[in-house]
Amino acid sequence: MSESLPSYDRWGSLKGKRILVRVDFNTPVAEVDGRLEVTDDFRIRAALPLFEELLSRGAIVVACTHFGRPHGQVVEQYSVEPVRRRLNELCRDVELLENLRFNPGEEGNDPAFGASLVEGFDYYINEAFSASHRAHASIMVPPTLVPSAAGPNLKRESATILGLLESPARPFVAIIGGAKVADKLAITKVLCEKADTVIVGGGMAYTFQVALGHSIGSSLFDASYVAQCATLLAVGNVVIPSDTIGLPSNAPFGVDGGSDEPTRFGSDIPDGFEGLDIGPDSSAHFADVIRGAATILWNGPMGVFEDERFAGGTEAIARAVASSNAVSVVGGGDSVAALRAYGLEGDVSFVSTGGGASLELVELGDLPGLRALRESPFN
Repeated sequence: MSESLPSYDRWGSLKGKRILVRVDFNTPVAEVDGRLEVTDDFRIRAALPLFEELLSRGAIVVACTHFGRPHGQVVEQYSVEPVRRRLNELCRDVELLENLRFNPGEEGNDPAFGASLVEGFDYYINEAFSASHRAHASIMVPPTLVPSAAGPNLKRESATILGLLESPARPFVAIIGGAKVADKLAITKVLCEKADTVIVGGGMAYTFQVALGHSIGSSLFDASYVAQCATLLAVGNVVIPSDTIGLPSNAPFGVDGGSDEPTRFGSDIPDGFEGLDIGPDSSAHFADVIRGAATILWNGPMGVFEDERFAGGTEAIARAVASSNAVSVVGGGDSVAALRAYGLEGDVSFVSTGGGASLELVELGDLPGLRALRESPFN
């Protein structure tokens, strides 16, 4: 499918041509010396090769992005100004438009707003894989109005993920984590069909524990998904934690942490306690499974890893994936953040920029933004 995405190579000379590039520069920022500054410019740097190529071919390049969730209103804290400053430091010749989501027409997929974006432009390139699962105006409308193409990162990302599903080297091990089973159950179903083993961790694992009849104290779970989890467990290739690290219910945890000493439990957690990370036995078992893999897909942490007391499981997975000889694809903001925190980002085969987009592509085999490019009348 990625081979069918239109390429900008077919446009020939770009001298004097105006090109709008949809990027995802939704980067983290923090206040430094009284103003917001970008704290992680990975996504900006990822777009630089495309910008530099287009500029070298004589094009006039303008980029557009969403930033935060201003919900269709102009909100000063969501201005792209800190992103614009960083982009200007890295590549002076590319203009960045103001936050697309300041206009309600962006998330509403308004044709008029989409048309206004490409007015006066000769071409459009979608280089925002991580936003291409959203049927928003800047993604869907431009390909209907001007010649459009996929950016190199979007092409590479979609090809990597689809290739992982179509012809993975075996054994194929998928690792799914995160807090809510509702967010990941559909993708877990697909992976149970595609992968040889599916490791489930994080908060979502406790619903699977309940499906096996275990007690989970006050741990996060969703009663409406217990039956579906039981069905997946019956397939026989789902692996869940055998032990847990937790705290008394209502004890503080997270970024600011707390002083309570964590307790280790087996498969059952007593009343008055909450599970917040997989235990050492689970970490060791999961690492063994990962070491035997030829293909790995990892999306989602094993616990509340921003609290160092509950980072052990996620770190164990990160190190096992990084040390594996398998083809390894890691997606999702938390998983990628863990790789970076432990200095392992360069030790995996592919780091996906789009957590939600990656999961939807695995689940459905296509994305609205990819369809819009393929179906453009200018192809």
